[in-house]
Formats: sequence, structure tokens, C-alpha cells
Amino acid sequence: MALKLSLKPGEKFVVNGAVIANGDRRSSLVIQNKVSILREKDIMRQEDVNTPARRIYFPIMLCYLDPDSRSKYIEEFMTRMTEFMSVVEDPEAKARCIEISADVMNSNYYRALMTCKKLFDYEKKRLEYVP
Repeated sequence: MALKLSLKPGEKFVVNGAVIANGDRRSSLVIQNKVSILREKDIMRQEDVNTPARRIYFPIMLCYLDPDSRSKYIEEFMTRMTEFMSVVEDPEAKARCIEISADVMNSNYYRALMTCKKLFDYEKKRLEYVP
């Protein structure tokens, strides 16, 4: 199944580790085979890793984009997920954590990333909560 990307002018994306930028016009690309691809909105920079959920997302993203170093990133992921789950009490958030972990262990990194993004909203609400 082909993947069609509609890109904004200047939008960046990563394909198998290569950073590619769209030109000055809106365009579409059709990807015909399986590749590791992330759009600019899904790419996290090291300096943006500043919350527990983001510390989970980042090593998953690196597993997806840098398969040669996966074992190092998996270890970091497991440490961060264990820390996160040890303090989370919400059943829905815990279920998402289990889903993310299962996807990572099955090398479904993109799906794990999209589920992990859902933890960002949960985390934001919890971090803003003042009794």
C-alpha cells in the first residue's frame, strides 16, 4: 500500500534518516515501499525532551530512525517507561503505556510514537494541576 504525503512549502521530513525539505510550493509525494518516515511535526529535538512522556517518545523515535543503535535506545525507553508507570495511577494512561511497550517490543515504532503523543495531553493536564 502506497503512502501519500501532502507537504506544505518548506516542510521538512525524514526518510530513513535523511532530512528532506519541500520546495517553495505545496507538493505531494507517493511512497511506494516501506520506509521509516517522520514528518516535521513528529520529529522531536533533544532540547525539547523536557517531560517524562517526552523522555519516553524520544528513544522510540530514535529506534525508528536509527535502527543500527536500537538496543541502546530500547534500554533508555525501558528505563523511562518504568519510571513513568511507577508514578501514573490513571488506568487509561497505564493502558496506553502497555500499548506503547507492546508496540516497541514488536518493532511497531511509528504506532508507538502516535500512541505516546496521546500521553502528552494527559501529562500536561497532570503537570498543570494545582489542588
